[in-house]
Amino acid sequence: MSDAPAPNLGSLRERIEAIDRQIIALLAERLHIVEDVAEAKLAAASPFRDKVREDLLLERLRGEATAAGLDPHEVERLYRVVMDMSVAHQEAAVRRRDDVPLRVTYQGVEGSYSHLAAQRCYAGRSGGVLLSGADSFRAAAEAVVHGVADLALLPIENTTAGSINETYDLLAEGHLTITGEVISAIEHCLLAMPGVALDDLRVVMSHPQALAQCQRFLAAHPHLRAQVEIDTAGSARKVRELGDATFAAIASSSAATRYGLAIVSRGIQTERGNATRFVEVGLRPAPLPEGSTAKTSLVLSLADRPGALGEILMRFAARSISLTKLESRPIPATPWSYRFYLDALGHAASEPFQATLAELRPLTTELRVLGTYAADPANLPPGPNLPSERSS
Repeated sequence: MSDAPAPNLGSLRERIEAIDRQIIALLAERLHIVEDVAEAKLAAASPFRDKVREDLLLERLRGEATAAGLDPHEVERLYRVVMDMSVAHQEAAVRRRDDVPLRVTYQGVEGSYSHLAAQRCYAGRSGGVLLSGADSFRAAAEAVVHGVADLALLPIENTTAGSINETYDLLAEGHLTITGEVISAIEHCLLAMPGVALDDLRVVMSHPQALAQCQRFLAAHPHLRAQVEIDTAGSARKVRELGDATFAAIASSSAATRYGLAIVSRGIQTERGNATRFVEVGLRPAPLPEGSTAKTSLVLSLADRPGALGEILMRFAARSISLTKLESRPIPATPWSYRFYLDALGHAASEPFQATLAELRPLTTELRVLGTYAADPANLPPGPNLPSERSS
């Protein structure tokens, strides 16, 4: 038997912790250099993501890992995360610049609720913001996918009319990542040409969500026929262009001012506390502000086995991960099958969340993180000890 003393576990752990501190310091140094890389790319008008260079880098790292006796596939997986961090850091550095405006798109025209939410959300940003409207949710999303816009602000649910399904379906396509959320109070007004009375009106135009949020008002005035349009403020503009005293629009008071219409009736939404939740979407994750409460959105499809959904919910409960939303949507290409969208408090990269995701995979045929982002305080349940970005 060897007379060598047994390794001291405490000493070994101290050595590992020292190495971990060095790794963190080196990652921080790498990200500082990445900021300079971002400046150089701006000067050269180069894209943030260079797939050819990334593939060459990963090939070199796999070779170095093999030479060092490490699993090259695990090293590649690690560095893909590091590269994603680097690209997100570059984009965040550019957004902080005073001389580079942020390009944000939304569905609708000026005066729409999405436009007003975007104005409130990005007002006062250093460097300014370029806001642009799109004809549809898909057009707004594709503007981000094709690099025409940096971000899109899309409505995803309303306290009265429920979920906005088109936004969920766009997220399911996998091109976009949720990077933030904002809650906006919605007050609907009935707008018409100046001098027109409610009894003179016959047609009310608006977006289907706005019409749904005002069902009680419309039911109380059966002489009004609802007509679906693609936008609330666009409906107001159309009333102005028609100049017809029998046409009205459901839109914001801001739209009335913008298009020279009169407010026939204010606050016609069914619920007094009517509010819409918007999600900010981009191509890649964004760093969370320090101290914010992290929220993660997921999409999953269940494996064909009894009780699968119950088992999934129990996995979250077992690690005290609070679910704030659970929504099912049909899968278009597969009749009578459904996807589930979940919002949960916590960071997807945290240990409890990673462990939960690992347990969920055998219970699902599809499982994807749609984004981790800072929760809007207006959309948090009451109670202490909510997980912050720092603790997650």
